[in-house]
Amino acid sequence: CKWQHLSIYLSIYLSIYLISKAAPSASKTLIWGPGLETNIVLPARFFFIQTVDSTGRNFTTSPGEKTFEVKITSPTDPYARIWIQILDRNDGSFLVRYRMYASYTDLHIQILLKDKLVAKSPYVLKGAVYHESCDCPEPSGALWEKNMHCPASFSQIESDLSVFPSVDPDHNTHEILKRFGKRHSLCHYTIKNNQVYIKTHGEHVGFRIFMDAFLLSLTRKVKLPDIEFFVNLGDWPLEKRQASEKPSPIFSWCGSNDTQDIVMPTYDLTESVLETMGRVSLDMMSVQGHTGSVWEQKISKAFWRGRDSRKERLELVKLARANPDMLDAALTNFFFFKHDESLYGPLVKHVSFFDFFKYKYQINVDGTVAAYRLPYLLAGDSVVFKHDSIYYEHFYKQLQPWVHYIPFKADLSDLLEKIQWARDHDEEAKRIALAGQQFARTHLMGDSIFCYYFKLFQKYAELQVTEPKVRDGMELVEQPKDELFPCYCARKKVRDEL
Repeated sequence: CKWQHLSIYLSIYLSIYLISKAAPSASKTLIWGPGLETNIVLPARFFFIQTVDSTGRNFTTSPGEKTFEVKITSPTDPYARIWIQILDRNDGSFLVRYRMYASYTDLHIQILLKDKLVAKSPYVLKGAVYHESCDCPEPSGALWEKNMHCPASFSQIESDLSVFPSVDPDHNTHEILKRFGKRHSLCHYTIKNNQVYIKTHGEHVGFRIFMDAFLLSLTRKVKLPDIEFFVNLGDWPLEKRQASEKPSPIFSWCGSNDTQDIVMPTYDLTESVLETMGRVSLDMMSVQGHTGSVWEQKISKAFWRGRDSRKERLELVKLARANPDMLDAALTNFFFFKHDESLYGPLVKHVSFFDFFKYKYQINVDGTVAAYRLPYLLAGDSVVFKHDSIYYEHFYKQLQPWVHYIPFKADLSDLLEKIQWARDHDEEAKRIALAGQQFARTHLMGDSIFCYYFKLFQKYAELQVTEPKVRDGMELVEQPKDELFPCYCARKKVRDEL
């Protein structure tokens, strides 16, 4: 009887020990990220929580969506208007994002676990904490880069600018318009004294709104060098390799092996950064909180949805119809090719992007140019199969095949073989999926996009051999007015006094 009671006590003690060991620890849990720093101004600020148990071991699965509570307050404003969202990344970590609709002083961020303060909480952002609409640029570009923790260089920028030993704004104004102005849609920008001026050329210039918005956002955060440049608003890059002894510097959303345009982050990714927690639902942060079930519960099949913007997409659908056990691919819209229901139908309804991640394998195949969904596919926790392509986005040089994604041939001839390889090598496929996900989390978030643009403009400005000018016909792109939440900029006050 005595030993029986002892056995019961030991069993209870062991159960309590195991529960406490697996429970999140407020003191050992880790908190970090740019959203905890005063001088990192982003449309939506963010930081991370890594759940850790009492033994110091990181959680690798979700401890529960409601595990942590976050409160953000300002002692100077009891009615602070801040929207907070906690996204469970289902791997033991959380992404916390918040959007401020006014500027505040000494922002206090509390992270709570069952009413206990977590890690070094509360975190205090001392001094003026500026919101996205506040026109308060940091005068020193070097200090802004340091505050943002920008990398020293970007390989794509170095590569793109290497073909231009110098840039002559006076010459480009005439040469680029003569070569491309009649057949293409271009924006001619000058940034002078940190103000944005523009003149458009061509019929279809609606996409200027993305570039306008980003330039205004960037100039609200940091003083840019005086710079003059042309932006191609079309899908295809323009400056052919070897077409001219002196190529023209043209900024484009996408590059290719046949051209030498200067590549920027795509308009899609740019807009998603600006509108995070705003009017867009698909962005690099939202994806991280909607990756579906864990790897082991995902469907072991490749998935794709899209429109008919490339012949290979039609072939992908045909391949799926012949191999439905391996591949689920269907068209949502016909526009470029003849609607042949017997070969490529039936058309299907749009699927929520977050539902893509019910499947282990995601197909990324070109559209008119590079498929701009790749950043979002990488941010999920499925493995990406990437089409061999002549087109590239600003970050492709940093990606490695078989490390961040599984490559397949341009003609799709080895796609089924690659899918079968992933099925036969599940752990290796999972490692590639997680490496791609980590790449997206590290290199494709909003702070990285702002750093890329700033570094691009800075390096380009250094190449200019004549003074950028506000040309005839250019108009000022004005900063939006915020009557409801006006901004008091302490930096401007200091500058005015000097």
